[in-house]
Amino acid sequence: MSGDAAHTKVLEPAHHGLPFHEVVLLLGSDAVRGLDPEHVSQRRAQFGQNLLPRSRSGSVLRKLARQFNNPLVYVLLAAAAVTAILGEFLDTGVILAVVLVNTLVGFIQEVRAEAALDALHSLVRTKAVVMRGGSRHQVASEDLVPGDLVLLEAGDKVPADLRLVRLSALRVDESALTGESEPVSKDEVVLPRATPVADRRNMLYSGTLVTAGTGAGIVVAIGGETELGEIHRLMGAVQPVATPLTQKLARFSGTLTVAILALAAVAFLAGVAHGEQPAQMFTAAVALAVGAIPEGLPAAVTVTLAIGVRRMARRRAVVRRLPVVETLGSTTVICSDKTGTFTENQMTVRAIWTPERSYRVTGSGYGPEGHIHPADQPEGLAQAVATDDNLALYWSLLAGGACNDASVFPEGTIWGARGDPTEAAMLVAAGKGGADVARFLAARPRQAAMPFASEHQFMATLHPPGPPDGRSVVLVKGSAERVLELCAYQMDKEGGTVPVHRHAALTAAHDLADTGLRVLATAILFLPVPGSPLTATALRGRMTLTGLQAMLDPPREAAASAVHACQRAGVAVKMITGDHIRTAMTIAAAVGLASDHGDGTALTGAELEAVPADRLPDAVERATVFARVSPEQKLRLIGALQSRGHVAAMTGDGVNDAPALRQADVGISMGRSGTEVAKEAADIVLTDDDFATIEAAVEEGRNVFDNLTKFIVWTLPTNMAEGLVILVAILVGGALPILPTQILWINMTTAVALGLMLAFEPKEPGLMSRPPRPPDRPLLTWTLTLRILLVSALMVAGAWWLFEHELSVGASVAEARTAALNLFVAVEVFYLFSCRSLTRPAWRIGPFSNRWVILGVLVQAAGQLSLTYTPVMNGLFHTAPIDGGAWLRILGLAVLASLVVAVDKRFRRRSF
Repeated sequence: MSGDAAHTKVLEPAHHGLPFHEVVLLLGSDAVRGLDPEHVSQRRAQFGQNLLPRSRSGSVLRKLARQFNNPLVYVLLAAAAVTAILGEFLDTGVILAVVLVNTLVGFIQEVRAEAALDALHSLVRTKAVVMRGGSRHQVASEDLVPGDLVLLEAGDKVPADLRLVRLSALRVDESALTGESEPVSKDEVVLPRATPVADRRNMLYSGTLVTAGTGAGIVVAIGGETELGEIHRLMGAVQPVATPLTQKLARFSGTLTVAILALAAVAFLAGVAHGEQPAQMFTAAVALAVGAIPEGLPAAVTVTLAIGVRRMARRRAVVRRLPVVETLGSTTVICSDKTGTFTENQMTVRAIWTPERSYRVTGSGYGPEGHIHPADQPEGLAQAVATDDNLALYWSLLAGGACNDASVFPEGTIWGARGDPTEAAMLVAAGKGGADVARFLAARPRQAAMPFASEHQFMATLHPPGPPDGRSVVLVKGSAERVLELCAYQMDKEGGTVPVHRHAALTAAHDLADTGLRVLATAILFLPVPGSPLTATALRGRMTLTGLQAMLDPPREAAASAVHACQRAGVAVKMITGDHIRTAMTIAAAVGLASDHGDGTALTGAELEAVPADRLPDAVERATVFARVSPEQKLRLIGALQSRGHVAAMTGDGVNDAPALRQADVGISMGRSGTEVAKEAADIVLTDDDFATIEAAVEEGRNVFDNLTKFIVWTLPTNMAEGLVILVAILVGGALPILPTQILWINMTTAVALGLMLAFEPKEPGLMSRPPRPPDRPLLTWTLTLRILLVSALMVAGAWWLFEHELSVGASVAEARTAALNLFVAVEVFYLFSCRSLTRPAWRIGPFSNRWVILGVLVQAAGQLSLTYTPVMNGLFHTAPIDGGAWLRILGLAVLASLVVAVDKRFRRRSF
């Protein structure tokens, strides 16, 4: 039987929709003994190993070759070849160095992209305990086959997709796969076929983690057929989107390449038409092309992005792919996960209800800071309560903290937790209320426990007699409905008991749940005789209700202001989560994304499935909250936004987020809570998991694009003017005012000493008050293009006038060329200060707000003096010393050009 046929026959049924004995029969296994050993090798040959398929994008040489696919690179390589033939080996070396650096950067980025798929493979490699022929065996996870009976306990990683056949109090952390923020309780109940993955309580999925209890399940899918394999397939199918910067630079490079080649061709033909030798004209055309190519542009892009990376790292955003630094500045929509990004990722008790009074709890996360205050007192006037004043509150806190398997501990400046987040929250609440759990457990250590299980939905612990009354005590916590079924009484504030008011307690529980809080009830039972059995039957109708504790993963303090800052900057913010809609909407309202579920701002995964494909982009555009969504739906959401022209950023931390992280224009993973798969798929990793850091990164990204634009606007006039100077010389049949070697000196030294200093420019005022740039807006606007043409014309006119003037007053050709060369650099220096802002006048920019510019000007001045007056440089670059009069004329022309640019900026500022 072929692999495809086997898949159709054995692995296709919706196993969550079948009774487990039918699944066992279908897979030819046994729910107790497992597979017969002789069947294992047959099935391994039939289905292969339990490994995710690997895919590679080609050999190392092919990856290197792809890096040369750029029009400017073609021109640079052609220029390098021609200069080598002509013996201009200095030019050749510089050009090839530029090409090599850019090739290596692109190659490294492509190799890193494959690491995301490799990280998935590590998730499915583990050890597994199986029953084969009635005996227990420990095998490598890759050796599992369909039909194997796998045994699991707390702490185990699930090695394949399993249909549960038996369990005891089994809870599984599926957050990495489904986005569900809390461990999921499992059972063997048969579910409808249409049940989404996140709600399949009778299934376990590869790569998830058992947090409590034990279970046994039949392997129903391995390798690429698992839910994790489906995510792997989605990731492999996603082609990373080219960033706006790379797209704009590619278009810009293509246009520039055509212009340079056309200009060189015109120069060659014009020279030949004037009777010049073709070989000589070919050399001149090459010189024109070399002058017009902005050799410093690739280096400037890399350095500017690298500086942006460093600035983002200071703001706790680690960038893994350079071009996305600028992409963040182009972002028009941010799709963010809820847990850990908008929230603290630390469950916190926020409200407590007792039969006689309600309370609110301050503080956030697992830290001990915070108090319990009466809910009916104003926040500013409320006093922290003493639990001695309300014994029902005391016993509720003690039950929550002592009937508990979690622990909290400091991790540097923050607090962490082990165990169930809900239990950790109740343990912290007990400390805030002064209920000394450690002291209670020291006096009354746990004698027996009834762990939480889906069939009874509560946990109970038995403690021996102790002070003050010498009676044993049973502590219970669990769902409000199930705990109330056990209770016949409720406790008043003096510790007495009265008949339970179920309706009042349930109403309070529902009111709290309607605000998005998770509600647990607490109860106690005093036993005069120790050793009573700890069962649901023994407890039913005997317990005393002490209260309700309501908790949630609270929103981060800075989240709301960060959301507002993004919205003010024209960046839409959307929440995409695997959590339930009510929880999602509560947090969305808290951070300013939505007010309620009735305003059309929220969609569930089921509702998304019902939206026709042609209407999906509109539906996604309108909604701000997406809850209970699958990995494939997240991918569709990002694609729908991109189809409407959005530049989309996506945040996530789980395996289920990885395909969407790759599809997004900017993938952002959580550094603390994120899985390795998510981190490898992402472009940026947040070290603090905070949405406010994304807002800061967007600001840095906008500044990076501004600084890149400033460099391009600064450097292109020189390249254009150098090419035009040579073209004019050819057309008029005169001597070249500047030689190719001198052009290369200008291009490389000024790009490093002057142009790169613009990468250090601080952010301009109002950066986050303007809307994002339209994705289809060209790199250079019409206003900036006119400015480039203006400065180029000023350089050409000034250089020709100065060259001819120096010759007319008796200077040698070398001296005249040296004056023209220095004029080019002088104009660049003055123009550099103008380009520090594309809209504001140079005099309004603090001269020392970017000290690197001052340093660069001094370094370039020293280089020009060396080029002009040292014999070695005179010999290498065919320059000659010039007198003071020439320097005055150079300075005068540079100042005049600067004034013309200032006037142009003044009148074109509004059209920028």
